[in-house]
Amino acid sequence: MSREVLASGPPERRFRARPELGAALAALAVLLVFAVAADGFLRPASIGTVLYAASTIGIMAVPVSLLMIGGEFDLSAGVLVTTAALTSSMVSYQLTAVTWVGVLVSLAVALAVGWVNGRLLARTGLPSFIVTLGTFLMLTGANLGVTKLVSGTVSTKPIADMEGFASCRWLFASELTVGGMSVKATVWWWLGLVAVGSWVLLRTRYGNWVFAVGGDAAAARAVGVPVARVKTGLYLGVGFCAWVLGQHLLFSFDTVQSGEGVGNELIYIVAAVIGGCLITGGYGSVLGGALGALIFGMVSKGIVYAQWNPDWFKFFLGAMLLLAALLNSWVKRRAERGGR
Repeated sequence: MSREVLASGPPERRFRARPELGAALAALAVLLVFAVAADGFLRPASIGTVLYAASTIGIMAVPVSLLMIGGEFDLSAGVLVTTAALTSSMVSYQLTAVTWVGVLVSLAVALAVGWVNGRLLARTGLPSFIVTLGTFLMLTGANLGVTKLVSGTVSTKPIADMEGFASCRWLFASELTVGGMSVKATVWWWLGLVAVGSWVLLRTRYGNWVFAVGGDAAAARAVGVPVARVKTGLYLGVGFCAWVLGQHLLFSFDTVQSGEGVGNELIYIVAAVIGGCLITGGYGSVLGGALGALIFGMVSKGIVYAQWNPDWFKFFLGAMLLLAALLNSWVKRRAERGGR
């Protein structure tokens, strides 16, 4: 469903057709539940904690949402975050260089992985499940193998005393107190990426191409849309955001465990689906993915504040995923029928 379809018709119909409508209602419901059930959930300190938890998912939910709208997904996104952090740390430590050298090399590596995923997908015609599953396995093995080879352990060496660490920490892992609420740097990155991603999707020709490719790649190619370039660009977006989150991981904790990140790719996909994206492509929004991440943040921290049994957390996420998928499919069908 293109943005032209979403923008057509009377205001009431356009509102009901918005992909993020279900996520917005769900986010409001979750907020009200924990506002009543958890003492202090709405305190500034608690809100800051929730926003931080949401931002660490939301940064990756932006490119994953765009990728799903384009009809693809990425199983390597979670471990790519760790790859970016490990690369930055080990390059900086082994070359005894300023940390910015490692950061820039890490950016090149993350973008290279995204480019390879996109080009393999375009050249081979293989499903993104197979291509990115292969990348996932290779990165998982490389993260562990290279780290043990270079550092002798499964974690990187501390780099906090190196030149440039303070400035990198300010950019990727600083905190700003606003009205008694501690706002982490990831929150600002998240909001900025949501704004840029929404603008690209809804206000540029490339965004219209993303909808077209996700809806019907063959038809899009027939009318001149550069399908291979569009999909490669989407995977480059995943690489860039993985780099941002990887640098936050490194400069928050100084060292990185090589086994981190496995399984997080599913959380990013869940956030995008809860936010209104369809696995089949051609439908969704970046704002919806952000709301999906916010729901994740509220639930993960709200359960703690309410002192509920955390064993039920993943059960709740699974239920939300199924309900969101059904709701998204229903909203899309109603919009295509003109709201009847």
